[in-house]
Amino acid sequence: MLDIKEEIQILLLRQGLSMRKLARKMRDAGYDIPAESGLSYAFNQKRIRFQTVQEIVDFLGYELVLHKK
Repeated sequence: MLDIKEEIQILLLRQGLSMRKLARKMRDAGYDIPAESGLSYAFNQKRIRFQTVQEIVDFLGYELVLHKK
């Protein structure tokens, strides 16, 4: 199973974006997202807010779905 950072990186690759470009675009669109380096740091430290992950996924045009194992 991939962690959420890897999943989001795959989505970013599909759209031709980097984490830095994503953060910049989201901040320009008015989202309360950490600065470029802060976003990567939050993912690396596994200290990212669930709301931030939801906003990123939504911004990329996806949704989170939970399924019972």
